[in-house]
Amino acid sequence: MSDSDPFDEIIAEETTRDPDLAVIEAGSRTLRTQGGAPSADVPARPEDPEVDKALRAVEADLATRWGETKLEPSVSRIAALMDVLGEPQRSYPSIHITGTNGKTSTARMIEALLGAFELRTGRYTSPHVQSITERISLDGAPISAERFIETYDDIKPYVEMVDASQEYRLSFFEVLTGMAYAAFADAPVDVAVVEVGMGGSWDATNVIDADVAVITPIDLDHTDRLGETPAAIAGEKSGIIKQDATVILAQQPVDAAQVLLKKAVDVDATVAREGLEFGVVARQVAVGGQLLTLRGLGGEYGEVYLPLHGPYQAHNAAVALAAVEAFFGVGSQRPEPLDIDTVRKAFASVSSPGRLEVVRRSPTVVLDAAHNPAGARATAEAVGEAFDFSRLIGVVGASGDKNVRGLLEAFEPILAEVVVTQNSTHRAMDADELAAIAVEVFGEDRVQVEPRLPDALEAAITLAEEEGEFAGGGVLVTGSVITVGEARLLLGRG
Repeated sequence: MSDSDPFDEIIAEETTRDPDLAVIEAGSRTLRTQGGAPSADVPARPEDPEVDKALRAVEADLATRWGETKLEPSVSRIAALMDVLGEPQRSYPSIHITGTNGKTSTARMIEALLGAFELRTGRYTSPHVQSITERISLDGAPISAERFIETYDDIKPYVEMVDASQEYRLSFFEVLTGMAYAAFADAPVDVAVVEVGMGGSWDATNVIDADVAVITPIDLDHTDRLGETPAAIAGEKSGIIKQDATVILAQQPVDAAQVLLKKAVDVDATVAREGLEFGVVARQVAVGGQLLTLRGLGGEYGEVYLPLHGPYQAHNAAVALAAVEAFFGVGSQRPEPLDIDTVRKAFASVSSPGRLEVVRRSPTVVLDAAHNPAGARATAEAVGEAFDFSRLIGVVGASGDKNVRGLLEAFEPILAEVVVTQNSTHRAMDADELAAIAVEVFGEDRVQVEPRLPDALEAAITLAEEEGEFAGGGVLVTGSVITVGEARLLLGRG
């Protein structure tokens, strides 16, 4: 490889990680080759009143269970459910995804690639933006409300059987996971793309033995449950790495990478690392997205158009490509790369609702589900690159269990003013409490409080319009997936 090869520059530019990690990597095997499209939107409520009523009944039933923030760290209940259902999760191969940020976008890209190669896919992701049915997808689209209801009704007797035999009832997330695995087996799918809910080892999804484990970038989030350092969090997330699997590692903090690589050694897994075995060779901003050159496990893939904004989405694309290559055996069983035209077609079809999604013009309103400091920093960088706002107004509604100060500090450089609000869930931070932190970060003159989200959106749009129709003002709605989903509905997207 010549000294001028741009892929070498990826390694040279890395300053936050040790690419050698010699002691651990000496015992690991690294992977490098030797010599249908997702729906563009999310579903609305069912038009049929009877179906809508039945779906609401299912949602109400699920709401009686532990929410996604109340956890008991074990997989005993979900394992018991899988047992009485006949182990549906073992009837298809799977790709398992964990990490702190980028999981859902990466899952959508993996799904698009697999679908383009004519495989029937099932995708399980969380949380949802607008409709609970988004969480379970078949063939690149959320299952219908009717099928969601049918799947719930099918497994409900088994759920109740497990409830009666366990110390605690199955949680909301555990029941949905059971539904997804059952729906995939019933379809049947050729491959399941499964996003971890939280952590890894004791996450409800971790009753699969995935051939490919994907670890997106790890940062500090859910520290009260997962640990207070990237290394501690990586220890929990490394639980999805199974015996003889292939591990696709996005760029990681050094201490997290050490933990993940050690786990790979322990279970004799094969490792491919972003920046070494695969990565982003080149990228340039394009209309509506970006144009990429990716280095995969099987070689270089040029002129790949991705209709998503930001450097972080380019890195997600590299991770997704490597994961699908590994699934097909590129770099191990087969030396040739994937068909470039199919790869280009797949990436061009990708959408990721609520991730730098433009939902209105004049002024431009952008929705982004960043909810922790690392996600906010990535979003802030992407906004600066993809949009030419002369004045950007933020609408922020966050959850009370998040690092809200870090989130606001990440957005402060790009926001002229911020309108703080709260979404409709019990997890939402009180608007006045959020405002007190925002004033410390932005200063009193740059903070406005509107407890109701509709009022916050109207206030922010009014502030953005003060610059005039052609001045380039914009609005960024962020802080929580729930806030973004509710804003999306209010702005007519669903």
